[in-house]
Amino acid sequence: MAVDVFTELRPLLFAIAYRMLGSVSDAEDVVQDAYVRYHRAVAEGTEIESPKAYLSAVTTRLSIDLLRSARHRRETYVGQWLPEPLLTDRGAPDPAEQSAEADSLSMAFLLVLERLGPVERAVFLLHDVFGYEFTEIAPVVGRSPDACRQVAVRARRHVTAQRPRFEASRTRRNELADKFVAALSGGEVDALVELLAADVVVTGDSGGMSPSWPRPITGRDNVVRLLLGLAEQMRRAGVVALERVEVNGQPGAVVRDRDGGLVNVFSFDIADGSVQAVRSVISRDKLRHLGPLADVAALMQARREAGGRP
Repeated sequence: MAVDVFTELRPLLFAIAYRMLGSVSDAEDVVQDAYVRYHRAVAEGTEIESPKAYLSAVTTRLSIDLLRSARHRRETYVGQWLPEPLLTDRGAPDPAEQSAEADSLSMAFLLVLERLGPVERAVFLLHDVFGYEFTEIAPVVGRSPDACRQVAVRARRHVTAQRPRFEASRTRRNELADKFVAALSGGEVDALVELLAADVVVTGDSGGMSPSWPRPITGRDNVVRLLLGLAEQMRRAGVVALERVEVNGQPGAVVRDRDGGLVNVFSFDIADGSVQAVRSVISRDKLRHLGPLADVAALMQARREAGGRP
């Protein structure tokens, strides 16, 4: 029975933990730990009236503890820190509530949440994203319901001020992303210029490995040069064309080598008819959960042998 309950609730628990931590591996560890604790409590005869409430509370508390310990690691992280990407279902239906859930999964939104303290993040997510009442949240974070309400107000004010904007129509987002990937793959300068916002920003997370972009690249002209150079490097290295996918509920793409090994994952923020931001994760540690990885060092060597810059 405990296993059946856990299987049913696991997607919810992972959704909470991932949004709290921005890490697939850490979220999976937290969810597994929550199940172990639930199973142990049941085996010891503890009467659990609501498995959902119990497991949600344990998952959230474990996430808060882990997030506190992760703060220092992120402050000393080499280069730009981005969440571990999730590949989501590009063909899923798009009612309003699912759009809102997808937006709360986006890399841009998770980066806004990074600016909240662990308890603020937990209260905001549980109430505003997952619909828990403050009376349910209070014992999870050790605050009164009124205190949780005030925490949520402050967190909501901050999130609202920083909340990313996305193209309202999912179909329109995908159309623009398809055009962007086609233009990048084909090295079409005019098409790229037309699709990029004037103040577009590119951010890369390499985890300190090479190649990397230690700082964000901003502005349409700079980004066009960067992307065209990247496309040429991929061609020289023998990397296959970009594959359009959905990343964290938003348009994205993956790059693979000829053997299907994953090189990196792109996600795009699209609003007002243009690409506002491009995020690239190439860190090996952040891509392992997505399958076999390419040997990036070998690809770079192939690029050099083909005449690319070191």
